[in-house]
Amino acid sequence: GRAADKLFSLSGLFAVRKPKGPTSAAVLNLLKERLLAEAGVQTNGNKGNQVLKIGHGGTLDSAATGVLVVGIGKGTKLLGTMLAGSKKYTAIGMLGKATDTLDATGKVTEEKPYDQVTKRDLENVLQKFTGDIMQVPPLYSALKKDGERLSTLMKRGEAVEAKPARPVRVYSLSLQQFQPPLFTLDVECGGGFYVRSLVNDIGKELCTCATVQELTRTKQGPFTLEEHALHEDKWTIDEIARSLEHCTALLPGEPSRKKLKTEHPGETGVICE
Repeated sequence: GRAADKLFSLSGLFAVRKPKGPTSAAVLNLLKERLLAEAGVQTNGNKGNQVLKIGHGGTLDSAATGVLVVGIGKGTKLLGTMLAGSKKYTAIGMLGKATDTLDATGKVTEEKPYDQVTKRDLENVLQKFTGDIMQVPPLYSALKKDGERLSTLMKRGEAVEAKPARPVRVYSLSLQQFQPPLFTLDVECGGGFYVRSLVNDIGKELCTCATVQELTRTKQGPFTLEEHALHEDKWTIDEIARSLEHCTALLPGEPSRKKLKTEHPGETGVICE
């Protein structure tokens, strides 16, 4: 039908607003199901049916919300550039508590006093985490060991060793609000960076501990939350077609046929077919 023809002709990159709760892969699957249902395409597990090629350009934590860049059709070849590009986040951290996941979804592993921490202390510490720094990724992460995510291994109760510290880049880091125990940060960083690790490290530098309470990705590459991310009620063929047209000017030229490399192997865009 006409809707199916339009769906399978879509090609490029656009962005959706990931809600809090589901994984990035679950959001992608829901999006795909809605588009196929609207087009009247029933797969029923039959690989002979026409396939919708769709993927996302980098995992956003389940507990996080914000920009999730999606590639459709030939646009999936551009997803690698999203992984290596800059990203912006707004994070609300809490002093005095640490968890095993480094965010509010985990079990509390440590509690320490934080009354001694001042706004100036926090602002001074942020300078240590700006520029090219070394960072240890969280154990609960999308990084893989022997083909399985570290987070999956941790949930099964298997012993997992921390990955070694690796170089990451922080373009800017600023304190937006300080109401102890809560503090709000704006972060712009490069690929492979974990805001949860940043907040955890800040807590240690302040001789206390800290964990992320809320995390929002406000920008990924040229895509912003306010201007480009489609809310769930706009996950339709026509709305995505309009968004693809609107976002064309944001993108580089034709994707190279060569394999796109990311800054950190093991972090890949997810492509569903």
